[in-house]
Amino acid sequence: MKRSTLIFASLLLFVSTVFFTACETDVDVSADYKDITIVYGLLSKSDSVHYLKINKAFLGDGNSLEYAQIPDSSSYLNNIEVTITEKLQGSVVRVFPFESTIITDKEDGIFYNPEQVVYRSNFLVPVDVDNKEYTYDLLVRNKNTNKEVTSSTNLVKNFDIITPRFGQPTIDFISPSAQPVKWKTAKDGRRYDVFIRIWFAEVIAPNNDTIDRYFDWKLGTAKATFLDGKEELSIFYVPEGLYGIAQSLIPRKGVDENDISEDDIVARLINRAEYTVVVSGDALNTYLDVNGPSSGIIQDRPEYTNINNGLGLFSSRFAKSTFIKIGAKTEARLIEISSLKFVDKLGN
Repeated sequence: MKRSTLIFASLLLFVSTVFFTACETDVDVSADYKDITIVYGLLSKSDSVHYLKINKAFLGDGNSLEYAQIPDSSSYLNNIEVTITEKLQGSVVRVFPFESTIITDKEDGIFYNPEQVVYRSNFLVPVDVDNKEYTYDLLVRNKNTNKEVTSSTNLVKNFDIITPRFGQPTIDFISPSAQPVKWKTAKDGRRYDVFIRIWFAEVIAPNNDTIDRYFDWKLGTAKATFLDGKEELSIFYVPEGLYGIAQSLIPRKGVDENDISEDDIVARLINRAEYTVVVSGDALNTYLDVNGPSSGIIQDRPEYTNINNGLGLFSSRFAKSTFIKIGAKTEARLIEISSLKFVDKLGN
């Protein structure tokens, strides 16, 4: 039996750069062909290299999973021109061209891998971006058809983490009472995802080599009521909860890509806590809300896009962290849990 399916790939860039989930929608096999451009991109004021994921939807008879493994089915390759125009109060400041490049580490999945085409440009945003109204306009032009796909975004601005305070010498996770992570909201920032990254070192047999590892403790999400950056938000957590999470996430469950297993770990040394607040722009927040898990009866929700003449998402995000050395009391509690193999660290 023949089947025609519309498929597009999607991209999420989070700290470096990350991928959204792919999606599949059945369409009418008798419909005329229509070029549908899918764009995903997030800009950050702290990045010097910016990536966009741009695909085309494809339509074909037969097995759609086989089409998905063919690069030409969903990739424009070099058949599009991609630019971002930086504007200050509506006036053009700079234009940044994007060039196609191939990433080689895409994980296995429905779409072709491990290589995949993305679009890249190197530029730094102005130093006064936190104090002036810059906007960034995206333009994707199809060289063959002259079709234009557009979108626009502001950048999430800088903000202050209030608690734990910058410069605090150490922090311990010993209180059974809830403690806050507190911050001032960022201008043009809507959604705030907060987590603690716990850094530690592992001593590996047989040569006692040392490598750094971490695990993330997700604390929750808060949202700003307004986008002017004048609110104070907080999320509470129970510090003593660290030890249960550590027992779940630290011991290695198998052999990693470097052939290291839990049996190879001689000792562990605690290091620091990295408190991080990741801020999403308004459009990204809406996208995440629409595509998040549904708790209601209605599961078929409308698709969100802020791409003109296409589908997808163009928005911004920004992450800020405070690093604090983990104190001796926490180290002592970790050492008491023998399965974690922590030992005394000089200086604590």
